Amino acid sequence: MEDIQNTVKKFKEARKELSKAIIGQENVVSEVFMALLADGHILLEGVPGLGKTLLVRSLAKVLQLDFHRVQFTPDLMPADIIGMEVLEEDRSTGKRFFQFNKGPVFTNILLADEINRTPPKTQSALLEAMQEREVTYAGKTYKLPEPFFLLATQNPLEQSGTYPLPEAQLDRFLFYTVVQYPAEQEEVDILQLTTGNQKNQLNPTLTADEILKARSWVRDIHIDKELLVKVSQLVRSTRPQNSEIDLVKQYVDWGAGPRAGQSIVLAAKAHAFLDGRLSVIPEDLKAVALAVLRHRVVLNFVAKTEKFTVEELIPELLKNIK
Repeated sequence: MEDIQNTVKKFKEARKELSKAIIGQENVVSEVFMALLADGHILLEGVPGLGKTLLVRSLAKVLQLDFHRVQFTPDLMPADIIGMEVLEEDRSTGKRFFQFNKGPVFTNILLADEINRTPPKTQSALLEAMQEREVTYAGKTYKLPEPFFLLATQNPLEQSGTYPLPEAQLDRFLFYTVVQYPAEQEEVDILQLTTGNQKNQLNPTLTADEILKARSWVRDIHIDKELLVKVSQLVRSTRPQNSEIDLVKQYVDWGAGPRAGQSIVLAAKAHAFLDGRLSVIPEDLKAVALAVLRHRVVLNFVAKTEKFTVEELIPELLKNIK
């Protein structure tokens, strides 16, 4: 129990260290830590200049993890991400052989910047890494380092020449997090922090081994069966064929699958852990529901014409799950 309390304290210290580089964005930082603890991945959406790349880079420093960044472009190939075999020669014997050169995916934290700018063929190169934590090339399987954490970003403004992520790949992300503009005072603080010579030093707080232990403890956190039933009801209520909610029947084409329920439970456990509790309460489920369901509920044409959003739908669903 003491080890758990010490680790929770270190995560709080890590958040404090991040605040030296990231002003505001409390909700985004919380969801990043929850996704890390739940062994999930996160898709960040926001306009340029909101500090998404800085957040990921600073996170790697505070957690003492290896970090790689890949800028996704239309001409990016799968081998540019996972690696490729190259022909090499042993100078002593003259014998030639193929050697697999690992790509940037072989890291602890991978930033896939503007992932929707690359074609589906390259996007899908990440699927095995996200789900299985391994890469297969030329019939051989290579394990990724642990922990492996993917943060992908996309720009909501420029859609011309982009390739929206297919639903199957979106479902692999634990959270879909929207990065908002900073508040007025936060923006003033950002200007003060970033336009001078003074640079804040980020102190390492956690290690890879401590993160892996914390992930194990998160899975052991208790959740009542009654709450599991509520999670199931919430997820099933997003499906038009199962739901008794008029808004769902009117505006939803496809609801969330079983992975959404798994994600809500794991994320709620991570939320409880970061709050220093060893049991999930209803507030934990409410705190993570929107980020988990935002990308898993597909609205129909009527919703788009009437500008009805998932952000409006999920709170209504939560009201119906008492």
